[in-house]
Amino acid sequence: MNWFDRIVLLLTGLVAAYLVWRFWTRYSKDRKLFDLYYIMGFAVLFVSGVLLILMGYGILGSPFVLTVASLIPLGISMGVAEQYYAGWKKAFKWFALVGFLAIAVSSFAGLDLVRKISVPLFHGVAGLLIFLGPFFAKEAGKGFWWVGIGGLLIGLGGIALAFLSVGAQLLFFSQTFVLLILSPLLLLMALAFAFGFIKDMKK
Repeated sequence: MNWFDRIVLLLTGLVAAYLVWRFWTRYSKDRKLFDLYYIMGFAVLFVSGVLLILMGYGILGSPFVLTVASLIPLGISMGVAEQYYAGWKKAFKWFALVGFLAIAVSSFAGLDLVRKISVPLFHGVAGLLIFLGPFFAKEAGKGFWWVGIGGLLIGLGGIALAFLSVGAQLLFFSQTFVLLILSPLLLLMALAFAFGFIKDMKK
């Protein structure tokens, strides 16, 4: 990992830390569960960025990192469902929990077939919710659709990394290409999320 990637990852971590602070501030006042989900997602993003800076991209192959990193789309998607889609948030939570457990168990137990199915499936569905959910959320703040842009970016990056983690390649997303764009992609994603969530807070 070069100095450029480390600087970009540091900026990503700062954006994630800022969002954690904003969500905690709102939770301290309103006590809404969705803020805790958002905090989980962005706290893990912050920790993941720090680990990448300190240990490099080699840790992406670790079962522990693969499992923990899944908490990022898990937290954000569950937050969107909890905040704006009360009608089916319970069903999605069960899907998210089962998907996360499947990733965790298959990663640590070496169940390659289960991992090859659960990782792209979970990241794909969670990313789709984060991408489309903000565009159709009723009573959301103006500009909340930026969260959907962040969801598109995290979906592309997450699915590409998921395919690499199971030994496959998604379209032209080779390992070299994914690692080349990963740090800028994470920063753009974090900035889109920050812009969208702050806009929503000001509604």
